[in-house]
Amino acid sequence: MSPVLAGVLQVLALVVALGLAYRPLGDYMAGVYSSNKHLRVEKWMYKAVGADPNTQMRWPAYLRGVLAFSAVSVLFLYLLQRLQGALPGSLGFASIDPDQAFNTAASFVANTNWQSYSGEQAMGHVVQTGGLAVQNFVSAAVGMAVAVALVRGFARSRTGELGNFWSDLVRGTVRILLPIATVGALVLVACGAIQNFAGIHEVGQFMGGSQQWNGGAVASQEAIKELGTNGGGYFNANSSHPFENPNGLSNLLEIFLILVIPFAMTRTFGRMVGSLKQGYAILATMGIIWLGFTSLMMWTEFAHHGPAFEIAGGAMEGKETRFGIGGSSIFAVATTLTSTGAVNSFHSSYTGFGGGITMLGMQLGEIAPGGVGSGLYGMLVMAIIAVFIAGLMVGRTPEYLGKKIGTREIKLAACYILITPALVLCFTAAAMALPTPPHSMTNTGAHGFSEVLYAYTSGANNNGSAFAGLNADTQWFNTTIGLAMLLGRFLPMVFILALAGSLAEQKPVPATVGTLGTHKPLFSGLLVGTILIITGLTFFPALALGPLAEGLAS
Repeated sequence: MSPVLAGVLQVLALVVALGLAYRPLGDYMAGVYSSNKHLRVEKWMYKAVGADPNTQMRWPAYLRGVLAFSAVSVLFLYLLQRLQGALPGSLGFASIDPDQAFNTAASFVANTNWQSYSGEQAMGHVVQTGGLAVQNFVSAAVGMAVAVALVRGFARSRTGELGNFWSDLVRGTVRILLPIATVGALVLVACGAIQNFAGIHEVGQFMGGSQQWNGGAVASQEAIKELGTNGGGYFNANSSHPFENPNGLSNLLEIFLILVIPFAMTRTFGRMVGSLKQGYAILATMGIIWLGFTSLMMWTEFAHHGPAFEIAGGAMEGKETRFGIGGSSIFAVATTLTSTGAVNSFHSSYTGFGGGITMLGMQLGEIAPGGVGSGLYGMLVMAIIAVFIAGLMVGRTPEYLGKKIGTREIKLAACYILITPALVLCFTAAAMALPTPPHSMTNTGAHGFSEVLYAYTSGANNNGSAFAGLNADTQWFNTTIGLAMLLGRFLPMVFILALAGSLAEQKPVPATVGTLGTHKPLFSGLLVGTILIITGLTFFPALALGPLAEGLAS
């Protein structure tokens, strides 16, 4: 079988698997967030934090819950790393330096999982399992809760109440993420991923000599890192490591876990607003972009340029032979079009255009299908922008799902889409203007610039992947990328929840013959165009200096 055909078949298998999971999972999540009943274990959790799950919150109270929980999480994870040397199960590793501890705490709480350290050489079992893996669950649940709050804003009227943050957080963790991650971990163990608490031991090498390896609860962390679109690997090589991702079957499973909840949440959205067709329109938009990016990536990486490429069947540098170009390309697109950041190959070794595709996937806002929760609310903001543009074209007040998009709503949406580009471009410009980056960059010219641009794009968009040639373990990068991750995660949530509150207070507007049909293919096409144009106008000059220049020169 040719490598190209193998790649196409993998895409088809993923589409079929996602299609089979779409309806039951989407409906189940809608039921979870709409239920009035609480499980016994959930009641214990509410009692532990002193929360009343039946109290309805307006958007300021909901936001305070998000920020308070996240702030405590950052502090807890920071202290856990700083105290690692005195904790049992540390495997003899020292405590993490302050700047790196801050960067890592910010990273995992912000659902970014950017890693400026080598996991198997820095983090013991307690930090990995009790700190990082726990944040993989709850940071993902926070994103899902904010998305559901925005959906309630569309679904409710004449009230500013958006639900209860603590209830949404606990239910998302206990009823959705934990069961699926458990099944995923068991399948990964069956595929060959490790799951133990072994210490450091010597391993012989084929060419003689030995090296040290440590075990860990890898399969359980691998499952939630993909399912929660987190991305932080137990080992430095991430999902290219055979202990995390042993073979082609586990590779497909991990891609499926990355995509399944973000795609299925469009069904949840349609169910909760009372129109499944609206969910299908958002799904179609996400699917078009995902398939388009996957096709482009496979084309660039399979393109033959000279004898070496022809012998290898494409650009194999930085890719695992276990997965090949097809499995690597699909994974790279899935992880950068979502806020995952896990890698089974090194994006820095991709062709110039291939590296640009991964970067552009993040710069779209990671909305196709995006992170768990964040992808849906990001796409809904883009839908509001698209409706507003359509209203300008015909001279009509824009409406979406029966809610008028007035001055307040469009200002909030505009603020949302400006935050991430401002963080990316300002931090990149500052880094390139200072003497620090040249000492961290192993490459000069267009590729060196791409390394820095990619780092801040990844941090501000809460992705976490990196171009491997950049040494980001410096005080400058640890601090600035940490700030970019926190601001890129929580500032947009402020505007999302304010937007949700504004929509929930409105009285529904009945549809007329002049109302734009936002459930039709025409709107999906308009939405795709809006996303590409906004991103292109914002990031094209920076991309022209980096990956586009490199790709045209090769």
